[in-house]
Amino acid sequence: MATDNTTNSATAKNIGPKNPVAQAGEDVVNFVDERTGIVGAGKWFLFRNIPSGTGWFQTLGFTAMTVFGLQAITGIFLAMHYKPDASTAHASIEAITNEITWGWLVRGMHKWGASAMVVVVFLHMGRVFIWGAYKYPRELTWVTGAILLTLTMTMGLTGYLLVWDQKAYWATVVAVNIIAQAPILGPYIGAILRAGPEFGPETLSRFYAIHMLLIPGAMVTFITIHVALVARLGIAETPWSKRRLAVEADEAAGRRRAARERIAHGRTPVPAGEPAPDPVRVEAES
Repeated sequence: MATDNTTNSATAKNIGPKNPVAQAGEDVVNFVDERTGIVGAGKWFLFRNIPSGTGWFQTLGFTAMTVFGLQAITGIFLAMHYKPDASTAHASIEAITNEITWGWLVRGMHKWGASAMVVVVFLHMGRVFIWGAYKYPRELTWVTGAILLTLTMTMGLTGYLLVWDQKAYWATVVAVNIIAQAPILGPYIGAILRAGPEFGPETLSRFYAIHMLLIPGAMVTFITIHVALVARLGIAETPWSKRRLAVEADEAAGRRRAARERIAHGRTPVPAGEPAPDPVRVEAES
């Protein structure tokens, strides 16, 4: 009787042929998964265990990554119409804003998205610092995050000049001159950014290449490493987590216990009942 019910249930679920589109999609997913295991890896990444008490503060990193994705998408559309030439750059910006369909919206999203990304990345790193999530074993996660912060700031600097108006030009001149005053590497970095000893048309092309090619590639690389480290090491617990407080209390008690047992100059006494070791004699050089 139980067997009949099981058979009827299975038959009820598989009545009729599958939608051809759904079947084709399922076949493609099975083909790829059989050779890469990507479905299992994706399920592990999305449904892995996280510490209790995890809340909205831990989503700032994903928020920054989402804003970066929006910046990449809007940047691609802007690059289709932007002309990185000193004589036509500003005119192409005006055309994007006033003539291209929905150009004003795409440019506005890209412009304000840059500011939003800087703010979110700073909030994310501030949360990590205040909560102590940079400590062992997450030091490399902190280092890659610091690199991503530097890349984010550089992305904003290089993109600001691309408008190529008076405000963008002189603001970038001031910023690059400040960078060039840094010791040792400053003059070399300034020369690389200016594409020569002084600002000129080549500077715009240099900033465009850095903004469109170099920095996005570096950010994708370090975001991948950063996310892999987060998945490998897990999300840090909140400072008020009961388990974390218990562990820290045990560690503090252990340090106090070791301090009480330690005698002067960091030496430990010979246990009672054990012979003292023979002193080490140093032979005088003849």
